[in-house]
Amino acid sequence: MATDTLHHGATSEPHEHHDASGTKVFGFWVYLMSDLVIFGSLFATYAVLMKGTAGGPTAADIFELPFVLVETFLLLFSSFTFGMGVLAMNAERIGQVKAWLAITFLLGAAFVGMEVYEFQHLIHQGYGPDQSAFLSSFFTLVGTHGLHVTVGLVWILVMLVQLSTKGLTPMTRPRILCLSLFWHFLDIVWICVFSFVYLMGVL
Repeated sequence: MATDTLHHGATSEPHEHHDASGTKVFGFWVYLMSDLVIFGSLFATYAVLMKGTAGGPTAADIFELPFVLVETFLLLFSSFTFGMGVLAMNAERIGQVKAWLAITFLLGAAFVGMEVYEFQHLIHQGYGPDQSAFLSSFFTLVGTHGLHVTVGLVWILVMLVQLSTKGLTPMTRPRILCLSLFWHFLDIVWICVFSFVYLMGVL
C-alpha cells in the first residue's frame, strides 16, 4: 500500500505540472483574443479616419516604404529566431535558448528604435498626431503595437534572468511558450499594419 502511494505521488507531480502549464497557456490564449479585439478596434478606427487629413499630408506624402520594409524584416526575422529558441528549449539546450532570446531582443529593440525615429521624424516635420484625424489614428495604431513590442522586450529580459538563475523548469517553460505566442501575435499584427496602413497608403 505504501509503495503504491509513493508510486502514485511520483507520477502525479509531473501530471500536475503539465495541467498547470496547459492552464497557463490556455489563459494566455484568452488574453491574446482580447488583445485582438483591441487591435481590431484600432484598425477599424483607422479605416474610418484615414481620409480625414484636414487638408494636411496623406499617407502617400509621409510614408517611406523602404524604411518600413527594413522594420518589417527585422520583426519577421525576430519571429524566426524566437522559434529557434523554442526548438532549443524542447531539446534541453539552455545555452542556445538564451542566445536565441538575446538575438530576438536585439532585433526587437532595433525595430522599436526605428519606430521611435519615424515618429520623431514625422513630428519634427509638423506631422504630429494633433494635426489631423488620419495622423491621430495612425500614431495610435502603430504606437500601440510598438508599446506591445516594448513590453515583449522587457519580458524577454526577465526570462533571460530567470533562465540564468532557475534554468529550464516547469515554471519557466510555460512562460517562454506564452512569450512565444505573444511575439508571434505581434508579428502577425505588424504584417496587417504594414499591408493595410503603409502599403495601401502608398499605392
